[in-house]
Amino acid sequence: MIVTTASFKGGVGKTTTALHLAAYFQTKAPTLLVDGDLNRSALEWSQRGQLPFKVCDEKQAVKYARQYDRIVIDTPARPEPQDLKTIAEGCDLLVLPCTPDAMALSAMLHMVESLQALETEYRILLTIVPPKPSTASDDARQTIEEAGLPIFNAQIRRLAAFQKASLEGVPVNQVKDRMANIAWNCYVEVGREILA
Repeated sequence: MIVTTASFKGGVGKTTTALHLAAYFQTKAPTLLVDGDLNRSALEWSQRGQLPFKVCDEKQAVKYARQYDRIVIDTPARPEPQDLKTIAEGCDLLVLPCTPDAMALSAMLHMVESLQALETEYRILLTIVPPKPSTASDDARQTIEEAGLPIFNAQIRRLAAFQKASLEGVPVNQVKDRMANIAWNCYVEVGREILA
C-alpha cells in the first residue's frame, strides 16, 4: 500500500502527517517513509532522533521499496501539474492535509480541481485544528462536505507536542508532554480510517 501526502500550500502539516502515518503503519507492518520534499524535513526529523521506521529520499526508494509492505511518500509543496499526475497515479491514497483557514482551503480546492481529470482516490485531512470555542474546523468541514469532497472523520488538533516531537526527532507518542497521547491518537484515528 502506498499513501502519499500532498499540498499546494506549505505549513499545513504535510510532513508531520506523512511521518505520523508511517509511525502508525509501522505498528501494523514494515513501513518506509520516502522524503520527496526538497526541504528534506522528514529526513532531518529522523536525523535529530530515532524513528521506528526507515526514512529515505526518493532516489533511495527504488533500493528499499520491495522490503516494505507499506510506503508513505512526503511530496514537495506545490507540485507541478505533471508531477501531481505522477504522484496521484502512483499511490493507493492521496492524503491532502489542510488547515481550517481560507487560504489553505482555497489552495486545497485548487489541488482538487487539478485531480478531477485523474482517477485517483484522495481524502482531505483537517490539520492544525484550533481548540474550541473556535468553529474554524466545523466551518471548514461544512464547506468541504457541501462541495461533496471526501474528508477524514478524524482531524489533527493544534498541539505543541508535535513541535516537541519534531525537535526531538521522534513521533509524538514518544515525547514527554501531557497532550502527547491525545496528539498521537489523532493520527491513530486517521490510520484506522485508511486501513479500514
